Amino acid sequence: MTEEKNEKDLQFTGEELELLTRNEETAEEPVKSGRFMPMIPLRGLSVFPCVVLHFDIGREKSIKALEKAMLLNQTIFLATQRSADTDLPTAEDFYHIGTVVKVKQMLRLPGDNVRVLVEGVCRGIIEEVLAENPYFKVRISEYHDPAVEEPSAKMEALTRTLLDAFDQYLELNPRMNGDIFGSVASMKHPGRLADVAASHMEIGTDAKQQVLEAFDIEKRLEVLSDILARENEILAIENDLNAKVKDEMNKHQREYFLREKMRAIQEELGQGEDMQSEVEEWTAKLAELDLPQVCREKAEKEIKRFSRMPSNAPDVTVIRSYMDWILTLPWNKLSEDNLDLVQAKKILDEDHYGLEKVKERVLEYLAVMQLSKGLKGPILCLAGPPGTGKTSIAKSVARSLNREFVRMSLGGVRDEAEIRGHRRTYIGAIPGRIISAIKEAGTANPVFLFDEVDKIGTDFRGDPASALLEVLDPEQNKDFTDHYLEMPFDLSKVMFITTANNIDTIPRPLLDRMEVIEVSGYTEEDKVKIAQNYLLPKTRKDHGLEDHQLSLTEKAVRDVINFYTRESGVRNLQREIGSICRKTARQVVEKKKTKVRVTPANLESYLGKKRFHHDEIAKENKVGVVMGMAWTAVGGATLSIETAVLEGTGHLVLTGQLGEVMQESAKAGLSYIRSKAAELGIDGKFYKEKDLHIHIPEGATPKDGPSAGVTMCTSMISALTGIPVRNDLAMTGEITLLGAVLPVGGIKEKVLAAHRAGVRKILLPKENEADISEIPASVRKELEFVLISHMDQVLQEALVK
Repeated sequence: MTEEKNEKDLQFTGEELELLTRNEETAEEPVKSGRFMPMIPLRGLSVFPCVVLHFDIGREKSIKALEKAMLLNQTIFLATQRSADTDLPTAEDFYHIGTVVKVKQMLRLPGDNVRVLVEGVCRGIIEEVLAENPYFKVRISEYHDPAVEEPSAKMEALTRTLLDAFDQYLELNPRMNGDIFGSVASMKHPGRLADVAASHMEIGTDAKQQVLEAFDIEKRLEVLSDILARENEILAIENDLNAKVKDEMNKHQREYFLREKMRAIQEELGQGEDMQSEVEEWTAKLAELDLPQVCREKAEKEIKRFSRMPSNAPDVTVIRSYMDWILTLPWNKLSEDNLDLVQAKKILDEDHYGLEKVKERVLEYLAVMQLSKGLKGPILCLAGPPGTGKTSIAKSVARSLNREFVRMSLGGVRDEAEIRGHRRTYIGAIPGRIISAIKEAGTANPVFLFDEVDKIGTDFRGDPASALLEVLDPEQNKDFTDHYLEMPFDLSKVMFITTANNIDTIPRPLLDRMEVIEVSGYTEEDKVKIAQNYLLPKTRKDHGLEDHQLSLTEKAVRDVINFYTRESGVRNLQREIGSICRKTARQVVEKKKTKVRVTPANLESYLGKKRFHHDEIAKENKVGVVMGMAWTAVGGATLSIETAVLEGTGHLVLTGQLGEVMQESAKAGLSYIRSKAAELGIDGKFYKEKDLHIHIPEGATPKDGPSAGVTMCTSMISALTGIPVRNDLAMTGEITLLGAVLPVGGIKEKVLAAHRAGVRKILLPKENEADISEIPASVRKELEFVLISHMDQVLQEALVK
């Protein structure tokens, strides 16, 4: 850089020269003010009094300031910039406390740079920046440390603490020369000792500026001691980390050396051939598999990676396990479907009685399979009460299709990895249970049963129900990716069947992907046939009994069904038959009996006292007593609803553990009666002078639902008018304030319960007419159904006038 120097710029005024001369004459004063001198802002550098150091300057302003100082008394003021990134600083960009230095030597370097050697004289405070161009010219106040003849006890203590900390700093910092301590400790003046120590430290300019701004000697010692304490703590941590890294590197180097040595030994012993033979075996098996291209490339990459590993590498076992899964999965191995509809129907009928909807759907699937080879597997959801054969019918479906059967229970499953598997980054990672089940089946088109799909849980480990969305979606499951395999597997040929007791708890998106088939409870006739044709022969065989050794009369079977079980399915019925078989087996062994015949007369000797008693219709018509019908998880039930009219003030009392919906139905019925009191022949002031008490027996059993609305309303009208209700009649339906009757659910189960109780006439909402076809024909022909749409029709049919 070339620069033209203005001679006028390099001259001080007469006033400034007078002040310079005056300051030189009074150099021993501790504080001097009003001294003029050029200034250089330093980047990333701090200079302390009594310290000699050199640095390079290259900015035009700085060189001009240096030349000005050299023309006068070689004295210049140095201040540190606040940011080293500022190229053209202004008065706000540097600290106003710095150091007055004496220029000892100046040397011009190539490139218009100047190297200068300076010695710190004293601290200085800028009182005023007189000019910024062509160089910085400032008026400063100088501060000289006072002489310390006899240091105070505190100052002596601070000095010793500082020296100890500085000695520790030099030991902890490998970049520092230990000889520095001697030159620092030799300083007699505590203030100068702190300045020299700070100048040698590898700390930021901000920290050094704190020391420079500490004019009081004790304060300066305290500031530097605090800085040293923090630096020593940081250096100790750094050294600890460096030692750990070094130890780890040494450990890895040692392990590498030992592994290489072991590999050489294994090659000498011929043990390295085992891995090579594994690679060749895997390659041959992979060539035989008809894998998708992306899967083949992934497997080949893992084999190549395995071949380059030493035999004792940690990943060797992981890759072995992974390749075992890849090569043993049935990628395109399919079992041949039995497309004979007659044979399939025969097998389904052999294993199960009833369940016509399920059987019909399977036969439809087979029929379509004959016409279209590319049909994707259906996804069925069998929903119904426990013990109705949902799980066992799935096994029969697999047998009828000539497919393998696999089952996975979802009850209580909370971890998404159960479905999708674990990623191979985890120790002990394995595929999910879906891929595991497919491998166990040995074919890519088994019948896969997800049992208890309505009981899936959710927690912090993920949402298994959401993971199932991909599995049970025909458009997505052809590319199902398990986290462990990390490659797509085609599940579209699998026939998925799920079971549930209550579809209300199944997440809506998951339910939307399934075809729901309702599996309702069995009628008494169904249970009799199931017991005689399926349960008794199977249970008898399981207990080692011959056919002639045990027999049950039909009446005995009906008594077991009615008085020892209360369920929609036949699970408890099978247990009771098992109990009879066990007692029979004991009689055969102990008493050498050759034939046992169970009848209603001796049934209690096998099963004990009767445990259940079904409701029966009243023997006569009664006022205020109406038979309703209810749905429960184990089938239908009848409810005898009673109403009493009492003297009072218009209160409605409800007992029998009625839920909120049922209570609201009673209140709606009462409001309807009040609005129609005149037409019904009821005193219009009854709601002020009478109390109504509605009670539904079996008070320990909670009850709820809207279907008892017409029943409670009829019971209240009967009690208020004194007109009895037919004893052989039952009803169900929801009521509105205007007397309209709305449809309800569970019609089949309710009607079966009423039929069992001896009811001959049933009132159903008109909109439930379609549900009558679901009721068995044997029951329908013994009942009279009346379809109702308003309370007027109910009262006309129910009240005996």
